[in-house]
Amino acid sequence: MSTLIPQQLVTAQQSSLETLFGLTSKVFEGFEKLVALNLQVSKAAIVQNHENVTKAMSGGNPGELLARQASLSQPAAEKAVAYGRQVHEILVGVQSEISAAATAQGQQFQREAQGFVENLTKNAPAGSESAIAAWSSAFSTASTVYESANKAAKQFVSKVSTVQ
Repeated sequence: MSTLIPQQLVTAQQSSLETLFGLTSKVFEGFEKLVALNLQVSKAAIVQNHENVTKAMSGGNPGELLARQASLSQPAAEKAVAYGRQVHEILVGVQSEISAAATAQGQQFQREAQGFVENLTKNAPAGSESAIAAWSSAFSTASTVYESANKAAKQFVSKVSTVQ
């Protein structure tokens, strides 16, 4: 038995593990950015609330307190929109990196599968033409399905990204 096939399996497993760890790293980087953003927003909110309470308590006039509350609603809404925009940017960045890695992995798998079928065709014993034709047909069908699914997924992601 040839050691080529086991070595190819080891190489494929190593490549898959490197991809997995790379994607996991990207997800954690995105999570770290979200945590940092939330800490930053929380600190700013605490400071702002402290200032607001201090000013409200020092005024002593109930009318002034109500006017102060009304004046704070517009900046709060703007901050909420800015926060949502930053969260969206972080998530889109992570999603695009994962999508790019998945596309590259899918293309690599297609190349390897095509090479396998070509190698099988070259080294096939006489009389196995129908089996080789079946493999080629299955590979072609799988490749077409993958390309269609990939195209549909990209269209879906682009529509979801534009809606938000």
